[in-house]
Amino acid sequence: MIDTLQAIAEPNRLSILQLMRNAELSAGEVAGHFKEISRPAVSQHLRVLKKAGLIAERRQGTSRIYRLRPEGFESLKALLENFWDSRLEKLKTAAEKEERKKRKKS
Repeated sequence: MIDTLQAIAEPNRLSILQLMRNAELSAGEVAGHFKEISRPAVSQHLRVLKKAGLIAERRQGTSRIYRLRPEGFESLKALLENFWDSRLEKLKTAAEKEERKKRKKS
């Protein structure tokens, strides 16, 4: 999960993931969305995302096509849900406590 967090912490990599939400893209197509970074830098970002298991790569002729791997986000999703569930439980407890106070006053 550390690889996932480190991979998505970099703004350009997060932008690449957002580009891939709805479509497979070649490395060149991804690079075409970034005027401020070089193609080699985009390739490096793609390697980091692939290593983290967030994207998959396949060959199509001489091109490499990348797609998002939703399953690569599962450990992060589970972690966040754990925090969310904990917060909801605390909220529920606080609401129940407040309700009991209101009933005692009535």
